[in-house]
Amino acid sequence: MIDEVAYDEARLRDWTAGRARGFSRRNLFALATAVGAAGLIPSPARAADSPIVKPLPPELFRVLGTNAETKWSALKDQGYFVPIDRFFVRNHTSTPRLDASTWNLEISGSGLRGDAVHLDLDDLRRLPAETHAVTVECAGNGRGYFTSQQGQTVSGTAWGLGAVGVARWRGVRLSTVLRRAGLHRDALDVQASGLDPNYVTGGVDLGPVRRPMPLTKALDDVLLAYEMNGEPLPPDHGHPVRLIVPHWIGIASIKWVGKIEVSAEPLFSPWNTQFYRLFGPEFPAEGRPFDKQVVKSAFELEPGTTFTAGRRVRLTGRSWSANGPIRKVEVSTDGGTTWRHARFTGPSWDGAWQRWELDFKPAAGAHELLARATDVHGVTQPEVARYNTLGYLFDAVVRVPVTAA
Repeated sequence: MIDEVAYDEARLRDWTAGRARGFSRRNLFALATAVGAAGLIPSPARAADSPIVKPLPPELFRVLGTNAETKWSALKDQGYFVPIDRFFVRNHTSTPRLDASTWNLEISGSGLRGDAVHLDLDDLRRLPAETHAVTVECAGNGRGYFTSQQGQTVSGTAWGLGAVGVARWRGVRLSTVLRRAGLHRDALDVQASGLDPNYVTGGVDLGPVRRPMPLTKALDDVLLAYEMNGEPLPPDHGHPVRLIVPHWIGIASIKWVGKIEVSAEPLFSPWNTQFYRLFGPEFPAEGRPFDKQVVKSAFELEPGTTFTAGRRVRLTGRSWSANGPIRKVEVSTDGGTTWRHARFTGPSWDGAWQRWELDFKPAAGAHELLARATDVHGVTQPEVARYNTLGYLFDAVVRVPVTAA
């Protein structure tokens, strides 16, 4: 069971039946009462003075409270991997300042054969290392378009399309660490917890950010990463060690990992009971577990860009899908009346995303650019995204207005 939606469906049944541990019904009721409705995304009552450490120049980022969205114009001519200085930041509270020399990872729980195991950064670096290109994407990436493009009200941070990035992550497989710790034959779930400040909302302390996964996924392709694009992890991106969980939503890739619980019983957390579920008129009252992330495309320019009329310009962009590599990208420069195939540029490392380009010679006046991708499984971006009240998994073709003068 390494599929995210199958796992979440199973754990929801376990939790409803009282078999899952980690988030009490009393806390669920208190949280739902505090925020006004089940499923509503809360915000920290008080953000830190400096929730993000790295500089956030306005030409690179759009700051959204404790978060920072990459501007797509900042990725033009930047190569396949997003440079660290312009990689988006998603914080639930604030970036902790941790000392790598004193950092310690505790691995414990009923799913181990013996006592808790403790490892420092040097211990991890002595283990076999791997490097992979992996997409990390916030589940709410594109949320703002539910309102601006589809006229629907949703809750949560109003991201454009910049809450996504691809990097070269280097570290040790989580499976290597867990097996060395000594897995019990009854081990079932694995849950990493972050060292960022506890998440408190509506008077309810939800504890550290955490989200479980099945042991089968933990033993499959998950990394305990300590490098990003060839450099030690920066503070905002999980220093000194974070999880990288390929193909699952971004919340699964816990930053600033300090503890990993291996459990012989089902685990649940607020981050897959109350948050990161699909709520709305088409879904059951308890919400529906997540599907995989969806197919998306973005132009490497700012909406409202002005081109020179009659002069050829090369449009560039990127498309990606959690289902696998992109098979084709179609671009329209006339609001969707006609479509042309974009040219792929460069390789798609580990299928993380695909860069593309198309030449455009605009006449004077207003134009609307659209890009739609199809992945190797035949999944194509729709015209309208499926509505849910928390604005997750926006996959519709985004309309980008530009002008020529």
